[in-house]
Amino acid sequence: MNVHVSDDLLGVKDMERQPGKRGMRFTLNGVLWSLQALSGFFFVGSGFGKVLLYDDALYATAPQAVAWYAAVSQPLIVFIGICEVLGGVGLILPAMTRVKPMLTPLAAAGLTLTMILAAGFHIMRGEYELVPANLLLGGVSAFIAAGRWKTRPVVPATLTASRALASFAVLGALALLACAPTWYTMTNVRF
Repeated sequence: MNVHVSDDLLGVKDMERQPGKRGMRFTLNGVLWSLQALSGFFFVGSGFGKVLLYDDALYATAPQAVAWYAAVSQPLIVFIGICEVLGGVGLILPAMTRVKPMLTPLAAAGLTLTMILAAGFHIMRGEYELVPANLLLGGVSAFIAAGRWKTRPVVPATLTASRALASFAVLGALALLACAPTWYTMTNVRF
């Protein structure tokens, strides 16, 4: 199986081609794109769940599902959710459209800070079982930030119709695969 990814989509000028070689070749750029997509979907879904807590009825029942919600004010939880959603989208779209791609490492750095603060919060509350997930997510975000800042930055370019359509498709996928299941679960499942 030959795997060829458009240089235009990845934002790479001199991508090495190895004609005749079969199989998948791992590159730093490919690893970064994979992590950006996975982390982006995770943060959008997780953040959207927190944004839904603007509803007083959902906020009142939320601590039954997630204990730490009882220790945080409703506006703060919603703010954290908004930051996670914007950060998740920021991991993908600026690099994908190549319009202001430097927003991608900034989004990753913001998510890293969010996860460091979350780990500190959980340590203070004695919720040590939640800290490894915060550290893993923060570490992945830090890796993306470092990788996209200097090591493998995405080259800025003008927006093309194909990149705009691909971006709308990604936004649709985020809505269908991350936000819709979160919304359904939070509004229809009783904890």
